[in-house]
Amino acid sequence: MMIRTRGQRMSWKLVGSSVALLSLLVVASPVAAQSDPSAFEQILSLAEWYDNDENPVIQTMVLSGRFQADYARVSDEALSHDEWNVRRFRFGAKWGLFSQFTLQIEADLNPQERDPFYTRLTDAKLEWAPNDDIEFAIGKQSVAFTLDGATSSKELLTIDRSNLANNMWFTAEYMPGVSVAGESSGWRYRAGAYSAGEANREFGEFNGAIFTLVSVGYDISERLGVAEADVRADYVHQSEDPQNSFTRALEHVGSLSFRLADGQWGVRADVTTGVGYRDQSDLWGAQLMPHVELSEEIQLVGRFTHVTSDAANGVRLARYENQAISGRGDRFREFYAGLNYYIYGHKLKLQSGLAFGDMQDTAADGGSYSGTSWVTGLRISW
Repeated sequence: MMIRTRGQRMSWKLVGSSVALLSLLVVASPVAAQSDPSAFEQILSLAEWYDNDENPVIQTMVLSGRFQADYARVSDEALSHDEWNVRRFRFGAKWGLFSQFTLQIEADLNPQERDPFYTRLTDAKLEWAPNDDIEFAIGKQSVAFTLDGATSSKELLTIDRSNLANNMWFTAEYMPGVSVAGESSGWRYRAGAYSAGEANREFGEFNGAIFTLVSVGYDISERLGVAEADVRADYVHQSEDPQNSFTRALEHVGSLSFRLADGQWGVRADVTTGVGYRDQSDLWGAQLMPHVELSEEIQLVGRFTHVTSDAANGVRLARYENQAISGRGDRFREFYAGLNYYIYGHKLKLQSGLAFGDMQDTAADGGSYSGTSWVTGLRISW
């Protein structure tokens, strides 16, 4: 059975043109890089519209954004589903102001459909950095916790975030609030308070609860004698409110994550638990993600993910699997194997991943899944 989705009812003329253009870029890019290593730097420099430290008001203006396109296919015994999808397309700008402030405005756009072409604001914030060790922010901003939730979609090692993050991180990601972040003597910290109220395309209705985030991490690379190593603990508290729609229905979320890299290999891990409210039962999950660089351009990534809920129907499937099976289960396991080709670091790369997933559904009400998903895509950021 073939399931038709919104992604398959888009303007194929637009998508075909985009794919052709991006394919040409990918094919031509290795040649361009070999003939002129600075070719991509010259292209990216076009985003730097203004730079003048002598201006006391505006020092810089830089365009920002990302384009991410996917092809996904999901199969199990009963069904198959495939789609082309513009996963993310964001565009905006950053301004450096008064030598201490940064104003950033960025919007999420949907070129697959004319209505709505503009879907929401992502970043819409003002940051103040009085020195190099501390930064304050107010406005709509990324709320970073869990291993994958704290990693920008521009820098993910896998094609998309894990199902642990999908269930216990707040996938809307950008929410209005105030925060402070900084680092000192190897310690890194972030604390913030954000609106969880009814979501809209801008700042929400501010009619729900306020949730808080505290995150503390420590760099242990010197102690371990490796290039990179850190451990971080995140804690989120949210009051129950029927108006909360920016967030998941979780009163408490606690996460402990670890990253280690040295030379050509590395590993990342995450253990997260969530206390649910209303019809969301308590959750627990873990993921392990080893990776190895075969060359400067090619990277292999593996991932094991386990998520379980105390009661039936507490666990969601991931993005593309959920397009085929909308029900929920109570235990999800997945093995992922991925290949990344870095044309120009994280700013221009191809990613592909094959996942073998299994969802247990003890309620037997439509959430059972056992199959494979393959997602491959292009990632560009500036």
